[in-house]
Amino acid sequence: MNKSPLINGWPLFWWLALVPAGFMVRASLLTDLSSPDGISAMIQYSVRWAVPLIFLITATSAMARLFPNIVTRWLLRNRRYVGLAFATAMVWQGAFIFWISVGHPDHYYTNIYFLRDELEGSSGYLFLVAMIVTSFSFGRRYLSAAHWRVLHRSGVYFLWAYPFSVYWWNIAYYGSDLWLDYLFYGLGFTAFALRIAAWGKSRRQPQQNISGHAVGGTLLVAGGLVLGMTGSLWQESVSAFLLAPTSSQTLELWLPFWPFQPFLPLLLMGLGTWLLTLNEKSVPSETQVAT
Repeated sequence: MNKSPLINGWPLFWWLALVPAGFMVRASLLTDLSSPDGISAMIQYSVRWAVPLIFLITATSAMARLFPNIVTRWLLRNRRYVGLAFATAMVWQGAFIFWISVGHPDHYYTNIYFLRDELEGSSGYLFLVAMIVTSFSFGRRYLSAAHWRVLHRSGVYFLWAYPFSVYWWNIAYYGSDLWLDYLFYGLGFTAFALRIAAWGKSRRQPQQNISGHAVGGTLLVAGGLVLGMTGSLWQESVSAFLLAPTSSQTLELWLPFWPFQPFLPLLLMGLGTWLLTLNEKSVPSETQVAT
């Protein structure tokens, strides 16, 4: 895997970009693109090629840390090219969105356009453009190493969050019976859960954890896993509670993903991991507190 020129660098990018392009062209020929419904179907179809790539990018560094082997090292080394292939898949989506918004504006603004979705989608594309430009030397030279890492990490998180939240809502709110929704939600959840686990591994010290924190952390992680699998059972009551204040309802209109219901299980897992990785050195002793 490390030496084969066909699955490393730019050849890998072309495989990941051209194969989906072939399927996209085929689907376009089989779809009635003179109708807004047909174009909408192509928007959804294009997303299905992009989503697995962003979830893979999100999980790559975590998998390399948790499971160091030839495959994860290969993924880590080629993450840039996987990211650029994801960008080409998103170009298909952007093209069809532009097509339907210009060619069928009444349908678009009546049935598809929502301000909140527009803010989230536009922000994602802005991140994507910035990440593409700074993936090459002519753009990267304008950023320090620290700023480059912040941009790309923030962009990956945002681009992961958008489809992940969409599939969570499809399952937890709309009760989707489409198996792909469950598959993509599970992949997105797993991708970020792996990042949490890798973060916990980097924090963990050889000293034994304080028992109370370990128990609390274990319960939070387990609770997060349970909530992640049962969103349809709690989303209505939790959403009603979080959106009860008028200020929260206003934020829902303008702040992407607010009030973050899809991410609450992962937040619990993160807090639990933090507790699990506390060690005796990180907590002051009674003597230190007295002093």
